[in-house]
Amino acid sequence: MTDWIKAARLRTLPLSLSGIIMGAFIAKWRLYGEGGTWDWKIFALALVVTLLYQVLSNYANDYGDGVKGTDAKRVSEAEARAVASGKITAKQMKNAVILFSVLSFVVTVALLYVAFIPNYMKEFYIFIGLGVASILAAIGYTVGKKPYGYMGLGDIFVFIFFGLVSVCGSYFLFTKTFSWDMLLPGTAIGLMSMAVLNLNNMRDIESDKLSGKNSFALRIGFKNAMIYEMILLQLPLILILMFLAVNGFFQTQNYYVFIVMILMLPLMKLRRQIMAVKNPRELDPFLKQVGIMTFMIAVLTALGLNLFH
Repeated sequence: MTDWIKAARLRTLPLSLSGIIMGAFIAKWRLYGEGGTWDWKIFALALVVTLLYQVLSNYANDYGDGVKGTDAKRVSEAEARAVASGKITAKQMKNAVILFSVLSFVVTVALLYVAFIPNYMKEFYIFIGLGVASILAAIGYTVGKKPYGYMGLGDIFVFIFFGLVSVCGSYFLFTKTFSWDMLLPGTAIGLMSMAVLNLNNMRDIESDKLSGKNSFALRIGFKNAMIYEMILLQLPLILILMFLAVNGFFQTQNYYVFIVMILMLPLMKLRRQIMAVKNPRELDPFLKQVGIMTFMIAVLTALGLNLFH
């Protein structure tokens, strides 16, 4: 059981929850202002769904990199994976991927049933399609003949599914509407998620070169990937500030909504620490830190909007 828990990579879970928290609690704030209702059952099921997707993705990545021999090239203990190390067989991991794919789909249907049935049948079927696409994206990063993670497309998929789909999709579950300003927090979470993936790929840049995994970081080189990382970590708070601005908070006395901006200082410190790294393998501890920072952006934005509601 310990090996399965390690393979699930629990440190990645706060990152996956960030988009749901962001979208759900912006919806709660907006529904409160419009006299609407916010369903906690949708929120609970959405959290379960995103956790299942994340574990599925981690198991699929472990399986895909393991059977392709990519993980055999990794040299640090932090990079070790279950299939490559022999702690879990490829067949066992494949079965786990199938199991979590089925579980993810079942709970997704349950979530969408609660959110949309019986009055929003069209939306129900559209979101079923998004759910299937999310499951396929979780698997397709490293599994298959042409996994998109090996073609340098991981950043795009992470931005779409961890950012836009997660934030805007969870917002829609509650409000049944799309609002263009949700693209701002959706993009913010998407960029932070890309920052985590880019750090991971920068850490593995030497072993990926040996195994033929052409991540975006490998394609542009370590130096340019570091510049890219700084941009990814710089923009999210600016986007959140823009979201607050377009919603009129600069014209109110409700300054508590800007509580998220206290993260500006720790993010500055984090960027300086990452920039100081010369050995790619020393980037591993920052993966967890950026993930937690993403989670805190979502939580503090949600708290600021809903503090006195």
